[in-house]
Formats: sequence, structure tokens, C-alpha cells
Amino acid sequence: MTITLENLLLIGSILLIVSVFFSKSSKYGIPTVVLFLLVGMLAGADGVGKINFFDIHISKFIGTLALILILFSGGLDTRISDIRPVLARGAILSTLGVVITAVTTGLFIHLISKINLLEGLLLGAIISSTDAASVFTILRAKKTGLKGNIRPLLELESGSNDPMAYFLTIFFIFIIQTESVTIWQLALIFFKQFFFGIVFGGIMGFAIQWIINKINLAVDGLYPVILIALAVFTFAFCDFIGGNGYLAVYISACILGNKEFVHKRSLTKHFDGQAWLMQIIMFLTLGLLVYPDQLTHVAGIGLVLSFFIILVARPLAVFISLAFSGFNFRSKLFLSWVGLRGAVPVILSIYVLDAKIPEGPYIFNLVFFISLISVLLQGSTISWFAKILGISVPDEIRKKSALETEFDYTRKTVREEIDLGSGSPIIDKTPIKLNIPKGIFISMIIRDDVMFIPNGTTIFCSGDRLTVIANSSDALNEFREMVQGGTQKSSNLLNNPLISVEPD
Repeated sequence: MTITLENLLLIGSILLIVSVFFSKSSKYGIPTVVLFLLVGMLAGADGVGKINFFDIHISKFIGTLALILILFSGGLDTRISDIRPVLARGAILSTLGVVITAVTTGLFIHLISKINLLEGLLLGAIISSTDAASVFTILRAKKTGLKGNIRPLLELESGSNDPMAYFLTIFFIFIIQTESVTIWQLALIFFKQFFFGIVFGGIMGFAIQWIINKINLAVDGLYPVILIALAVFTFAFCDFIGGNGYLAVYISACILGNKEFVHKRSLTKHFDGQAWLMQIIMFLTLGLLVYPDQLTHVAGIGLVLSFFIILVARPLAVFISLAFSGFNFRSKLFLSWVGLRGAVPVILSIYVLDAKIPEGPYIFNLVFFISLISVLLQGSTISWFAKILGISVPDEIRKKSALETEFDYTRKTVREEIDLGSGSPIIDKTPIKLNIPKGIFISMIIRDDVMFIPNGTTIFCSGDRLTVIANSSDALNEFREMVQGGTQKSSNLLNNPLISVEPD
């Protein structure tokens, strides 16, 4: 079957529905991404679907867009307070660790196969990034948490090592395609990629916050649209000026996620859904690209290389990068085991096909096979390995992320009505401009006998009566101190059920 405009929507919707239903299998220890890949492979030219699809340019476009939205979503969910204790160690692991993995893998594949040294290093660069999303999917399904700072370190590494892997891939493609290259040319590429990526990403992080807070759109549904457009622009413009677009996207999202902006909760949840949608589309596309009979030709060397990466290259990268980190041997062993190879290596291998590298098809099939073995073998044993090493805790008692702990609906709540006097410091200000304590929701405002639900741009006025819901008396007291200044009276209703609508 050939995909046409007439059957695209039908085929696409069926594949999405099947993939979503298959995702429930993660509770049995099967990594979700594997199911998405298998659905794509079954629908492909060699599968039961007989869909003939092998368009490198479309696949590269889909993969690039998917990575942009996935990295942006990951950045929004990254809390500086969580990763601060592991920031330096995570940065080393996502840079030096990636280089060590790439070099050791490249040298090994050159020694055992027909691939020359540069192409071997290119393959090593492609396969050097990890995918923590699959790890956390399995851990959540198995209701397993992790002790100490292992989880934030994994989150930081997975979000920040893709740009380094992308840089190394582009770096080696450039060397292979250029007959004569100087050390100064290579140094300039390195400098431009990371300098522009970091600087432009930082600028866009603050710029996006300013735009979202100032644009004041009449239709709330347009906020996700403008945020998606800004994320794509961040990547595209940074890439246009020679910077690392993926790094810029991740940094801008990290900055934005740790700032206050209009509709923050709903937009963050929206991007979570977008990230899942793009993962499904990305893996389905990759599955359609692969011809299973071609994988059998690389199965032998693929197995050897897979075990080398799992047992040698990744542990070497972890133990060297975290040599002086304070992590104990068991933690480093676990970090070594959970270095799953996900979709990013396969997407980067499409760049090799697009660049028409002589061994491109061979590298693509080999990378796909290695990624498949990685998620199958390592992904299905993560929870078991964590228990064996004694670093797992029940998921119910693990530390929740900042988004989960903003307000705990299961706790006793305190509800209070506060009148704003003329001398209140928050008069003529908006919630987005205030450092409102966590666990506080202003669920309703009564102004001139009219009740309405506020949002981030609502301006407080003298005489407003605020209905405030808090998940602790301490949070309520802190907020009360913030608004006091004029004459105000309050009525405190303890342990009331939460009945008000939460504003964005």
C-alpha cells in the first residue's frame, strides 16, 4: 500500500490508536517505545500493512520537529531546585560522558568491522545519547522510585546530552564530506554550536516568558499555538546562525519552566501531551522506514556492539565522568545500566542517509538494531536491577516533582476570604508579577458584587475580596503577610472540601 493524501488520515489515525492501546503494556515491563516501533514495522512494506514509505526528507523533518517538542517539554518539566545538587555532575555526564561513549564505540566498531575510523566515530557519535523517557515510563508502570539524586541526574542527562550527540554527528559528517579541514575550522564549529546555542537559548527563555505574559490573547486556545511556534523558531533561527538548535530549545524551556507565566499549568500539561504524540509519530515513522529483512544482515555485529556499549562503553563513561561525584558504586552501576538508546540515535542516523555517506544505509540499520536491543534488554530489566542494587523505593513515597507538589488535593485544606484594603502592596499588580507561595490558589475574586475566576493577568484592585485556598496554614500565613497593609478582614474555614475551580 502506498500512502496517499486520500488514505493518510485513515492510516495515521489507526496507527495512533493501536499505538496508544499498546502503550498499556508498559506495566508488564515492555518499553512503550518498542511497541510504537513494532506497530510501524508491522505496517511497513515488509509487514502485514504493506505500506511503502521510505522518504528520508520527510522522516528527517518529522524527527527534527518531534525532538524540538520533546526537548521543550522536558525543559519545561525541569526544576532547577531539583537538579541544582547534580548540575555539575550532570553537565559532565552529558558532555564528557557522550564523548567517551562515542570514541570508545567508534574505535571498537572500526576494529571489528569494515567501517573505517571516521565512519566508526560517526556511528559512535550517533549512538552516544541516552533516552530517560523510556526509563521513567517503566519505573512509573512498575511503581518504582529511585533513592537520592539518581532521578534528577538521569533527567538532566537525558535532556542535555542530545545536543552533544547532535554536534558530534554533524561534526564527523562535516569531516567526512570535507577533503581538507583544519583544526581552526573544527574549533570554530564547536564554538559557534555551543556559544550560540547557550546564549540564544538563554535570550529566548526570557523573551518567551515576556511574550506570553504580554501578548494577552483573546482566545486561550492560542497560547499553546504561540508557544509551539516560539519553540520551533528558537531551534530554526539558532540553527540558521550556526548554533546548536536543540541546545537552545532545551535551555530556553528550562528558563521558562522555572519562571512564572500565564496559563503555566495548562501549557505544561499541553506540552506533555504534545511530547507523547510526537514520540508516537516519530517511532511509527522510524518503524515504517525499516525493512526487517535488512536487520538480519547486521544482527551479528549488532549484538556484539550492543553488549559492548552496555557492558563497556556506557559504564566507562559513567565511572570516569562521575569519578569524584560522591555517587557510590551501586548508583554508578545502575546509571550505567539505564543508558538506554532511544529514538535520537535513529533520527541522527537519518542525517547520515540525508548526507549520502557511503556507509549510510549500513549505519542506519545497525543503529536501529542497537537501539532496539537496548530498549528491549535494558528497558525490561530496569525495575529488577534497581531492586537488586537496593536503590529503589516504592513510587508512592518518592519525592514528587514541583508540578505535583504545587498543590496536594489529598491533604486537608484551608480556605479563607481576604479583603484587599487600599494600602495592600498587591494593589494594581497581577498574580504573574507576584511571588505567590506554593500551595496557594486564588480561586475566586468578588469585585463590585461580581464573582469571577482570576488568571495570571488579572489586576488586583482595592476592595477585592479574594477566596484563597491553601494546602497548609503556613502557606496561608505567608500569603496573608504578602497582602496585608490596609484594612482587611478574613474568615477562616478549616478543612473545607476543595470546591473552587483552579485558575491557570
